[in-house]
Amino acid sequence: MLVRCLALISLWTCPLLAEPWLLVLFKGGSALGIYTPEGQMVSSVPVGKHPHEMVISPNGKYAYITDNGTMAIEQAGEGGNTISIIDLVGRIRLGAISLGKYRRPHGIALDYRTGRLAVTTENPDRLLIVDPVRRRVVRTYDTGGHTSHMVTLDPKGEWAYVSNSRSNNVAAIHLATGKLQLIPTGARPEGSVLSRDGRYLYVVNRDGHKITIIDTSSKRVAGEIPTSRGPVRIDITPDGSELVYAAMEDQKVDFLDLASRRIVASVALDGRPVSLHLSPDGRCALTAAQDIDAVYVISVRERKLLRKIRTPDKSAPDPVCWVDLD
Repeated sequence: MLVRCLALISLWTCPLLAEPWLLVLFKGGSALGIYTPEGQMVSSVPVGKHPHEMVISPNGKYAYITDNGTMAIEQAGEGGNTISIIDLVGRIRLGAISLGKYRRPHGIALDYRTGRLAVTTENPDRLLIVDPVRRRVVRTYDTGGHTSHMVTLDPKGEWAYVSNSRSNNVAAIHLATGKLQLIPTGARPEGSVLSRDGRYLYVVNRDGHKITIIDTSSKRVAGEIPTSRGPVRIDITPDGSELVYAAMEDQKVDFLDLASRRIVASVALDGRPVSLHLSPDGRCALTAAQDIDAVYVISVRERKLLRKIRTPDKSAPDPVCWVDLD
């Protein structure tokens, strides 16, 4: 089974693995939608209220979903305090991991070495390490900022990078010691991705309309790249030459060449994209628009839209993953 949270490999110009299923997390519908590659929904599994992000277990059998409890960081409220566990084969919710006093979980990443989860919470602002087998929080870290949003782990599982959206910085946290370093970014940092060699972290700033480049060795800002308006999520091509990001305010997906630090292509959309992942081979990108209940499959090579998939009314799709369940 495939074990990574990845974009859909389409039937049109992207090579297709055997019988994949498309997983679409409905933030508004509080459910996980399971789709065929052609875009037909075959199942909907209820989860906690207003889920935000998800990852897939190393064996590909389970999805772990943050039940945030609110639709957006701007909304008041204590929020939820669980991570839903979904059996992807049985298409049922097995249960939930209680986070106790830590509420409004949002970002989630998987340490593939240990199988543990790194989870951000916004109330209070923390990074949690969660054991999904024992279903418990095993360690907590202060993020030193406000509205701890997304999290990226380095390949060795030594450092976690948390975007503190309301304090305009990234918290670099050494997981073994708890050492914390705050790195300034642009306004409202959100998604991030590491360069293929791990030397740089690229952070999109939704209100700053730029990418902050962080040197992961020195934990200092190494540069900035202007973007289209409202960049929210970002990925990198397999060869490391291009960044692909969702520009929510400008309603498009941009392709940015790292050598020239310029946008080389864009794909216009009819909705505001809120998520972005690339397929394993880098040929396809997938994003979703909450405002019009739609998922988009984009050809990276051809820089064009391949398919638009409608989701249920007011489902507000956000992250999208695919797995081979056969």
